[in-house]
Amino acid sequence: MKFTKTILLFLLGLAVQSISGQKSKTNLAKFEPPNGKCLVFVGQDLGATGGLDNYSNGYSDFFDTPSGVTVYTNLSPGDESFGYFNKGLDGLKTMANWGAGDSWAQNYIDDTTYAHSLMAIGLSMVNHEKKVAKGEHDDLIKELGSWIKSTGRPIFLRIGYEFDGWDWNHYKRKHYLNAWKRIHAIFEAMEVNNVALVWQSKGTGSDQAVLEDWYPGDAIVDWCGYSYFGNPDEEMITFARKHGKPVFIAEASPVLQTDNVYFDSDLKKEAVAKRAWQNWFVPFFRTLNEHQDVIKAFSYINVNWSIQPMWITNPVFQKVDSRIQVSDFISEKWKAEMAKARYLKPTTDLWSRLENK
Repeated sequence: MKFTKTILLFLLGLAVQSISGQKSKTNLAKFEPPNGKCLVFVGQDLGATGGLDNYSNGYSDFFDTPSGVTVYTNLSPGDESFGYFNKGLDGLKTMANWGAGDSWAQNYIDDTTYAHSLMAIGLSMVNHEKKVAKGEHDDLIKELGSWIKSTGRPIFLRIGYEFDGWDWNHYKRKHYLNAWKRIHAIFEAMEVNNVALVWQSKGTGSDQAVLEDWYPGDAIVDWCGYSYFGNPDEEMITFARKHGKPVFIAEASPVLQTDNVYFDSDLKKEAVAKRAWQNWFVPFFRTLNEHQDVIKAFSYINVNWSIQPMWITNPVFQKVDSRIQVSDFISEKWKAEMAKARYLKPTTDLWSRLENK
């Protein structure tokens, strides 16, 4: 009888633990918040975030300052995007615009609005992953490492983000993986201790076999990440649980989509905003809540995609204005959601509340 009772209690414990696939994590990753908490980032250009002297019509001008901001830079000197020619590490110490709004990481560091906010950096190395792997861009990597150290705050670095976006990033697996290893090794030698490395999928179409094939390895990846737009799958969530990693939804913006058909996602329109809340925001927050054992951060892209040169002819984003503040209906619901204790704020003790091993 005693043995049977013990077995039943054990099975009951497994059943409770398996609800939604969740269990409490005891070993946290670099900069992972406590269990049940989530970091909120906003991006992905200066106008989108706002709260700055020269950019005062963005997210932080209407809502509480987020716990983090998202910016971009590159290891692709010489490449061109909408009339802008890269020098390497563009958008870091100086302003850059690749056709999708002004980007300038140092601007956030120097501004008091974001004095206690974290930063997520999308590091592109498109067309250059082989050069990075061979050491031809080591000087840029070291400069990036030095800049990260100089910020004195937690930085999430998304190396070669959307590695499986072959239609637009076309990375070669061998060079991509070797480039990741080289960046990690250089940062380790430099003792860049205030950075967490994020490995990010495009969010759809890559099964477990593909993810395993492109994975740099548990020892050199801190977080798993993916993009959440129209019809995201949960392959990365499954993968992250298997590898004991937290998940960063590193790019999220409402795209109303059925298969390959894209609909008007302009939140300025009341009918569209209500449809977007029901068909995108509600499932998005449900995903966050159902998988809060692993999803510990997300970044919302608060931008009018439809007017930016990079996106005006792109079928996915050409009808999207995802700025929350343009819809009173969504703004009210967003404020109510963000007021929940689950979402961390940029308080003076935020950095100390994150795992720092």
